[in-house]
Amino acid sequence: GKTVFVPKQWENTYYHWMENIQPWCISRQLWWGHQIPAWFGPEGDIFVAETEEEAQAEADAKYGEKVRLHRDEDVLDTWFSSALWPFSTLGWPEKTPELDKYYPGTVLITGFDILFFWVARMMMMGIHFMGDVPFKTVYMHALVRDAKGQKMSKSKGNVIDPLELIEKYGADALRFTLTAMAAQGRDIKLSEDRVEGYRNFGTKLWNAARYCRMNGCEVDPNFDPASVTYTPNKWIVDSLVTAAGNIEQAITDYKFNEAANTIYQFVWGTFCDWFLEFSKPIMASSEGAVVAETKKTTAWVLEQTLRLLNPFMPYVTEELYEVLGKKGAEDTLIASKWPEYPASLKNADAVSEMGWVIRMISEIRSVRSDMNVPAGAKIRLLVKGAGPVTKKRLEIYDEIIRRMARLESIELIDSPPPKGALQTVVDEATLILPIADIIDLDKERARLEKQIAKLQDDIKKIDLKLGDEKFVANAPEEIIEEQKQRRTDAENVVQKLSQALKHLEAA
Repeated sequence: GKTVFVPKQWENTYYHWMENIQPWCISRQLWWGHQIPAWFGPEGDIFVAETEEEAQAEADAKYGEKVRLHRDEDVLDTWFSSALWPFSTLGWPEKTPELDKYYPGTVLITGFDILFFWVARMMMMGIHFMGDVPFKTVYMHALVRDAKGQKMSKSKGNVIDPLELIEKYGADALRFTLTAMAAQGRDIKLSEDRVEGYRNFGTKLWNAARYCRMNGCEVDPNFDPASVTYTPNKWIVDSLVTAAGNIEQAITDYKFNEAANTIYQFVWGTFCDWFLEFSKPIMASSEGAVVAETKKTTAWVLEQTLRLLNPFMPYVTEELYEVLGKKGAEDTLIASKWPEYPASLKNADAVSEMGWVIRMISEIRSVRSDMNVPAGAKIRLLVKGAGPVTKKRLEIYDEIIRRMARLESIELIDSPPPKGALQTVVDEATLILPIADIIDLDKERARLEKQIAKLQDDIKKIDLKLGDEKFVANAPEEIIEEQKQRRTDAENVVQKLSQALKHLEAA
């Protein structure tokens, strides 16, 4: 049809209402509302007119004399007058420039609970009076419930006051929380912890901007991201362009949660946790050209990130944009155009190379964490079976890998690994971490086995509960879901600990 519903399943609900429609009583016995424009004559005749004067004139003409009229005391159903909203607000029934320009509208965003009461009625009135549907797209948003999924009500005492959340965590944090949780067809279970978490996200962005300023990363209006030559810089430019494309597509598809989570992952994970860490040894080095390029790249990526994030967190992004010096043509981000990037900024080779660096560091960090290696302990990394590409990359990124994986040194070997060394694999190379001098392998093995046994016992207890028909029948739904989630979490930890035990047994 001419109107698309998002999510699509609401079309079925809409058609169900329309195909099973019943007569609509539009009068209401209320004090407030639009009084029905109908007047009764002395013989019960009804005169409908825009004004009492017009109704009086019609009645006088019918009866041939001046008669007394009595107006209907009822008011119109609120949804009747609301149904006229798409065009009555634009000057209808007059033919106005506004009506010609803005009808039909592009998108209506509303709640599913008034699909029939309002949306269907607007469709009826629009088609009848205007000859066209009032909207091209109807986006049905979810309901905001409490953390347990219950509808908020004063009687339950579970109402979350948005003004209190804004006072405590800021408007940006609440706005981003609702966006990140607004999955199509799924209600939002709002909790203060989630809002606090996204407040911390804003803090992370602020700290990234402070790092840039402290290191002299200034926006250059003449900077061309296509001109960068240092591989990490090529990679972050590619990552930004990829994220921007995914964000734009998600917004186009009304998948606002995916758009929010994409920019979140890019800012927190890709830009802050990886790229800025990659840049630290560069910022401290004396390689003039690479340092200058990295500073300009960092500033450009941060500014572009603020543009992409602005619809989700307008306050902090506008403030940081001003702090950066507003090097763009616009004074504010809200007045700027949505950024567009040429496909030529994509760089598959840089993505492959930096992906390898990230896998190396992540794998070493994972083994360290699994084995409970103290965070401050620096260990050796022995690499066996490395091909020419891996050897070259190890040479280029030696300082970055050592710094981020907390390594004492990186050595290429051909001999058998020493006793008490953990092994893992990245691509064709075997990574060997000698840790026998750092941790007691026997004690670590015993710790892992004890922890696995306890978790497996917990899983058995949960299975007994979930297998009890009486418990499942009587327990609140949120309790059952909580038990299922506990089981899933325990299984995930058991899997991780079992992998660590396997590493240990191979040492």
